[in-house]
Amino acid sequence: MTDAKAPDSSRRSERSRRAIYDAALALVVEVGYGRTTIEGIAARAGVGKQTIYRWWPSKSAVLMEAFLDLAGQGTDGPGATGEGPARSYAFPDTGDLAADLRTVLRATVDEMNNPVVEGPTRALAAEGVLDAALGAQFVEKLLDPAIRLYVDRLRVAEEAGQVRPGIDHRIATELFVGPLYHRWLLRTLPLTHAYADALVDYALAGLAPRP
Repeated sequence: MTDAKAPDSSRRSERSRRAIYDAALALVVEVGYGRTTIEGIAARAGVGKQTIYRWWPSKSAVLMEAFLDLAGQGTDGPGATGEGPARSYAFPDTGDLAADLRTVLRATVDEMNNPVVEGPTRALAAEGVLDAALGAQFVEKLLDPAIRLYVDRLRVAEEAGQVRPGIDHRIATELFVGPLYHRWLLRTLPLTHAYADALVDYALAGLAPRP
């Protein structure tokens, strides 16, 4: 008779970790950030709260890691070249700046409209306005990596003579993503591919080389 294998503690820990991620993201959508608690996450995940405190120092740390994990999983929208509130990929460089920007902004629209991502993103963004530390994490870990991709792509475009020299790449990036996030946050009008395409057309007209 062969001995039964000992339980794989690493696999058990990974299952618990994933259950905690899922619980945290579900709760923040259902009841909001303020009413989400470590106790509630633990109960939802079927683990003891001491398990959570062993891995994370706070509720915000759990949620931020869960959200970053969600971004890393990939969803059925942006694909390998998109980026959104929680996501960063290699920015396409086909040589056609307008086409590359449309690809990324359309992908962003798809992700912003994806309910799996939208709820947690709204909750974290809203709480980040009130909680300075969480807001700083949100910017550092989620927004800035995506912004840097735009900045790098615009720098390449400047070197190729596709935009006028001497532009502020960060401000130029805000011309594309700022209106998109504004419409998404306020929910005033539909967020569509046509809107993303219009942003590219309008912004590039202002960035084009001048005689």
